[in-house]
Amino acid sequence: MAFLFGGRGRQKQPAEIAKSLKDLLYKLSDPSLKPKVEEDVAKHMSQMKMIVQGTPEVECSQEQVHQLVSCIIQEDILYEIVRSMRLLPFEARKDAQIIFSHILQWRPVGASTSSEPSAISYLVLQRPEIIVELCRGYEHAASAMPCGTILRQALQYDTIAAVILYDESRPGERAVVLQDVDVTKKQTGQGLFWNFFAWINKGSFEVSADAFTTFREILRKHKQLVSTYLATNYDLFFKAHYNTTLLLSQSYVTKRQSIKLQGELLLDRANYVIMTQYVASGDNLKLTMNLLKDDRKMVQYEAFHVFKVFVANPNKSDEVRRILIKNRGRLLKFLPGFLEGRTDDDQFLDEKSFLVRQIENLPEEDSQQGVSADQGGGVRVGA
Repeated sequence: MAFLFGGRGRQKQPAEIAKSLKDLLYKLSDPSLKPKVEEDVAKHMSQMKMIVQGTPEVECSQEQVHQLVSCIIQEDILYEIVRSMRLLPFEARKDAQIIFSHILQWRPVGASTSSEPSAISYLVLQRPEIIVELCRGYEHAASAMPCGTILRQALQYDTIAAVILYDESRPGERAVVLQDVDVTKKQTGQGLFWNFFAWINKGSFEVSADAFTTFREILRKHKQLVSTYLATNYDLFFKAHYNTTLLLSQSYVTKRQSIKLQGELLLDRANYVIMTQYVASGDNLKLTMNLLKDDRKMVQYEAFHVFKVFVANPNKSDEVRRILIKNRGRLLKFLPGFLEGRTDDDQFLDEKSFLVRQIENLPEEDSQQGVSADQGGGVRVGA
């Protein structure tokens, strides 16, 4: 594949291409050099892409891939690519994703396919700052999606998720060393993971959607790791961030996706301890009941799947039981007509009937304190 790496004269070797790219990346931020540098960066990135994936006519050479990967790691080029992602030309950003994809999967010839790829060990043990910078790619629209795509591929591994969850470094500081992490220690809320709430809620639609996809991947794919994390940081996660930022988001898409994710988290057996704590809270029940009467039917539908966990819980807290009893009459009027258009959703209809029966079995409350009707006939819970 030597013909790919140059025009006239001596052909460049993979390591030379990588080192030249590193020098070019340092120059990207200089406006006076930008047009020429962008062109050269794009050429080098394209050449590196061809080395790792080959072409339709020529298969990649394992020896050249080995040379390239070794040089990229030794010269810390992955970090420089990520740090410069927002400055790269569009096609070069696409090439960066392909290069990362191949490197994250690469194993030396003869290595077991069940072993962790060399790059993953490198990212976690030697250069976790690369993972941190990938997350911070959400701070710029140009780098959000390519960085998110790379992150989600790396997030196949628990150790990568752990870096994101437990890193509390500031820009320029050394990132987290996982072997030093005390998982029983509560987070400050200033770490890397907590930035996702702002990236999701305050970013443009594209940034928000991609950040949420990565956020969901962290929380749903790494169940035991996340269960421990949420149990330790319950108040910080739900009370200070999730309930107030995502469930009450002004963005319809964010609100809907967040309620759906919340239901998935609560119904996952791995999160049983978190679920029991969440559904014991009267404030959480009030929030969920208010979401049931949102103007958007899909928000109502997703809120229903959270509400049912409160009602179906056989060990309701006194606080939750008191709210349900106070709202018994209005809920029995509200639920039969709730989302009545979903006539073809048998599971929903069965679950709604079950909840009605559960609420009918609650004792009646003569006092209407804390309960009132709005003009739309919805449910409103008092303080």
